[in-house]
Amino acid sequence: MRSRLVMVLSLLLSAIYAADVSAEYGLNMPRGVTDVSHSVYDLHMTIFWICVVIGVLVFGVMFYSIFKHRKSKGAVASNFHENTTIEIIWTIVPAIILIVMAIPATKTLIEMYDTSDADVDIKITGYQWKWRYEYLGEGVDFFSNLSTPKEEIYNAKEKNENYLLEVDNELVVPVGKKIRFLITANDVIHSWWIPDFAVKKDAIPGFINESWTRINEPGVYRGQCTELCGKDHGFMPVVVRAVEQAEYDEWLVKKQEEAKAAAELAKLTFTLEEQMERGEKVYATNCAACHQANGQGIPPAFPALAGSEIATKLLDKHIEVVVDGVPGSAMQAYGAQLSEVDLAAVITYERNAWGNDTGDNISAKDIVDYKNK
Repeated sequence: MRSRLVMVLSLLLSAIYAADVSAEYGLNMPRGVTDVSHSVYDLHMTIFWICVVIGVLVFGVMFYSIFKHRKSKGAVASNFHENTTIEIIWTIVPAIILIVMAIPATKTLIEMYDTSDADVDIKITGYQWKWRYEYLGEGVDFFSNLSTPKEEIYNAKEKNENYLLEVDNELVVPVGKKIRFLITANDVIHSWWIPDFAVKKDAIPGFINESWTRINEPGVYRGQCTELCGKDHGFMPVVVRAVEQAEYDEWLVKKQEEAKAAAELAKLTFTLEEQMERGEKVYATNCAACHQANGQGIPPAFPALAGSEIATKLLDKHIEVVVDGVPGSAMQAYGAQLSEVDLAAVITYERNAWGNDTGDNISAKDIVDYKNK
């Protein structure tokens, strides 16, 4: 008897400890930092507890019936076909439960889909494998790429706290303002997801989906693409920095000035060394995932650039492939993704790295001339 009591107490203590540990694991969805995320969380918990009550009642009656009317106690099963009263009850009661559940669910859905009267409009475009953010009417347009070091990805270095959840350009938004997202894709289906906002929308080529948020607390909020979109699907995180209005205005002015400076760069001439330095950075961000840092590629899907005919001889074809892509293949068109300066730099780098050594120095004007053909 004593040993049995000790065992029961041990099981109870284990269950309590497991509950505490589970809370740390974050098994539940986050409450988030927006009014919509709070509504979604509250709806989730309401439905959860309704299901718990239903489960306890149904299984309670079932276990009681099994125990009370077991054969060992001489119970004899009843033999009947219909009971109109019971059938009416088990039809009406579930219907009432569904109506009770539908009322808060409908209210939350209406709130989630109301994108009117936005203070900031941002177009989000998914690419393999990065995000493009355009602040409509503000003249700000940039790409957000994974910035986790390759050493961490290939286990040559210890992984940091935000492994695969860090980018070179964060999406910056003001707190307390209604922000509308217009979400689409350039190539395949992606999905833009931030758990703390309760925002998850598919990015579909040729379609624009809408969503919105109003963030209550400044901070950095992270998410990911949640639609399998190719070999680097796991390498396109979403990072949003919510700041006070004054800081947002300052950041916006800075980005607008950077856009003007980039336009001025296209008028300048750079040395081969300067082009190689810039081109290596552009290549590492946009091309190395497929063609490898050493230019050897992953044949046959991603051909080698080192020693290839296109990167050592066919200059016009090289520019065409980088700017316009290759239809029917994995080679994207970078003409709309990179500035003329960056396009010239990366092509110059590819024609002079890994022993290619052509000596070609492509200028931004060469790219502009090709686009204007």
